[in-house]
Amino acid sequence: MQSTRGVSRATLTILLALTVALLLPVAALAQEADAPAEDEQFEEVIVVTGTRTEGRTITESMVPIDVISAAEFANQGETDVSSLLRNLAPSYNVNSQPISDAATIVRPANLRNLAPDHTLVLVNGKRRHRAAVIYWLGNGVADGAQGPDLSTIPAIALRQVEVLRDGASAQYGSDAIAGVMNFILKDARSGGSVEVRAGSFAEGDGDASSVAANLGLPLGAAGFFNISVEASNSDPTSRSVQRDDAAGLIAAGNTNVRDPAQIWGSPEIEDDIKLWINFGSPLGENSLNQFYGHANYANKTVTGGFYFRNPNTRGSVFSGDGGDTLLIGDLLDAADGINDGSAGCPTVSVTNNVPDPTALGAVLSNPNCFTFQELFPGGFTPNFGGESTDSGLVLGFRGVTDAGMTWDASISNGENEVDFFINNTVNASLGRATPTSFDPGAYTQRELSLNFDVGYALNEMTHIAGGIEWRDEEFEIGIGQLESYQIGPLAAQGFSAASNGFPGFGPIAAGKWNRSNFALYGDLELGDPDGAWTLGAAVRYEDFEDFGSTINSKLAGRLRLTDDFQLRASLSSGFRAPTPGQSNAFNVSTEFDLELMDLVNNGTIPSSSAVAKLRGGEALKPEQSINFALGAVYENGPFTLTADYFNIELTDRLAVTQNFSLLPSEVDALIAEGVTSAGNLQNFRFFTNDFDTETSGIDLVMTFVPEGLGGNTIFSLLANHTETDVIQFNPATLDATRIRELQEALPENRANFSITHHFGALRVLGRASYYDSWFDSEDGAVYSGKTLFDLEVAYDFNGGLSFIVGGQNVLDETPDENQGARAGVGNLYSQFSPFGFNGAYYYARLKYNFDLAWGK
Repeated sequence: MQSTRGVSRATLTILLALTVALLLPVAALAQEADAPAEDEQFEEVIVVTGTRTEGRTITESMVPIDVISAAEFANQGETDVSSLLRNLAPSYNVNSQPISDAATIVRPANLRNLAPDHTLVLVNGKRRHRAAVIYWLGNGVADGAQGPDLSTIPAIALRQVEVLRDGASAQYGSDAIAGVMNFILKDARSGGSVEVRAGSFAEGDGDASSVAANLGLPLGAAGFFNISVEASNSDPTSRSVQRDDAAGLIAAGNTNVRDPAQIWGSPEIEDDIKLWINFGSPLGENSLNQFYGHANYANKTVTGGFYFRNPNTRGSVFSGDGGDTLLIGDLLDAADGINDGSAGCPTVSVTNNVPDPTALGAVLSNPNCFTFQELFPGGFTPNFGGESTDSGLVLGFRGVTDAGMTWDASISNGENEVDFFINNTVNASLGRATPTSFDPGAYTQRELSLNFDVGYALNEMTHIAGGIEWRDEEFEIGIGQLESYQIGPLAAQGFSAASNGFPGFGPIAAGKWNRSNFALYGDLELGDPDGAWTLGAAVRYEDFEDFGSTINSKLAGRLRLTDDFQLRASLSSGFRAPTPGQSNAFNVSTEFDLELMDLVNNGTIPSSSAVAKLRGGEALKPEQSINFALGAVYENGPFTLTADYFNIELTDRLAVTQNFSLLPSEVDALIAEGVTSAGNLQNFRFFTNDFDTETSGIDLVMTFVPEGLGGNTIFSLLANHTETDVIQFNPATLDATRIRELQEALPENRANFSITHHFGALRVLGRASYYDSWFDSEDGAVYSGKTLFDLEVAYDFNGGLSFIVGGQNVLDETPDENQGARAGVGNLYSQFSPFGFNGAYYYARLKYNFDLAWGK
């Protein structure tokens, strides 16, 4: 169900009022001293990801780990964690998805140029459930993937994020091929902050506003209860030019066509509400025995655009022969089922973008004849979106026995649902009776996990650990309203069935599919007490009820050669299990075909479908990986440099195939299987394990805090080079375009260089970000790389108040213009630009940090 702008503004107003009401007494009670700065940069950072021991510093880790502080998230203009990470992790990519079906609602993100579900996401060390959305459209690399929705996490809730850039399936299980991202929540029992921000693009659109708050409360004598909340709204943007076909209609006298007829831009996001709670408390007198947990609720409504339906040419709606004549429905024939032309509807020819006015007038005046020009004389452009709801709960107990063995028992439950809607469209087969707004149904993902871990230090050099895990994963397709999938009476006359643009899910397609798995894992770490070397080994056995078992292992080590220089390396095997959603879901997407220069309906069907089996479809199996990494660490006082080479060989890689043309017999078979819109499909594809890839590259991370500048200046460099090659494939299921998407759709080179300087209470941040070239399969073009510059200035007043102004992409850089935009679908820039296409964005933030100890 859609929200309205009035409700969105009201939500923000109410939350802001409640925040102020909370802060007024807090401010009155707070101490007069300045709140401690949230961006203390120079203390030693301990990481817990990738090890089951006490935790290590970044440079002591056997594998590369990036640690991103809360301040680094805060010192940017956006609030979406998915976008914020792009400037902070060297091999992380995310982009806008303006007309990408469900990928517009939950954007795909990539680590090391692999698919979104090749990265495991943790929150406080516990597996995060994946989103319900399957990325049917994602410029190739993300096509068919199903990963978590990072945007549900508010930045204000984070203490730090640890990005492990190495395979870790032997430690954490499925999905940890490209790496692991561990989001660690704030756990303060006192103090907090409030932040209000607003921004807009230099073009004058895309206004965004948000308010966020964090509050730490005591839970008992030594526990904590930390709450974070955020509410935001974002207006849509438009970077469109008028399409030639729409301009031709206007030039011919059709005053009902919009300019532009089709919008390319960021979607509208309304009522984006996020609530997170993190809590923990000692049990009894032993502070090492604890009860802990975290919970979240998030909800938002996202609305984007679809392709323009030309009133003279759109197949199976306005025309049946490519635009030579209009498609006219005989309602008498539709009523009696006898196609004898009893209504006497004339043929309406189209010449130079103008339907024959006499014949069209005769149709419009005859109640038994029908053309969709009656309802949409200027054509129509559907609006597609969904209401996304996300919730999760983790509860656990951990402690230490008298013998010194650590233990941790936990249960986690998560759910993500996307309830789709599509407006300003039709079920053409219903004729005049069609609704123009539809509820096509919903996708829901549910996950339940049980974990028990133990660890024991045999001596000061040896630590062993192990555990068991049981997990159940369920994917559900919720049925849509009848008209969204109904085959109406005009279908026999060539009118398309189901809601045009995104057909609804019918009774046969709807259902629930689940899978459980069980895992046993062990871990061994050996280390020199003086820190000269560390060795680690891990092994994991996992059994899935639908495709059997797998065993994965890992070896890693670190050797200090001098006080300043050390080497590290790892070798591991990994896997990713196909999700129940990937095995069972189907989807229909309307896409623009560059060869036909027209819209076509492409379907994605289960690989077990009888139609898919005719083209090589079979039951899906897990992807397998071999990861190798070799790195060096140089640390000399204020200067740190790490360089890490990585190589990932993926076999039986899972992705969608090329598009196959449908035969009439295959259309009938798909309709029988529940794909009621199959009569209007031109092509279909399905999931397959039919190819192997090799991904390799190098990461460089440098930090320098020169003492000569008083330690008040931080230089930071992040650089990544990643190449992916398809080394084996089945030509019957993977064509040249799909291969090029997998290899070139994401930049091979990325770099970020930033300088932060403190002048007393004044802080200045400058950042340069380089993005290499990329291939856009929908434009059929390679776009050149660009460098963007960000600037932020902050001033800290006494009492914890800060005012910040800044700009992202301050030089207003955009991708190269799409040379085929006017002849095509009107996108001025590549929709898959790795840095976006909206241009410069300016913002202001007002932040208040308070330090208040409750319960004194």
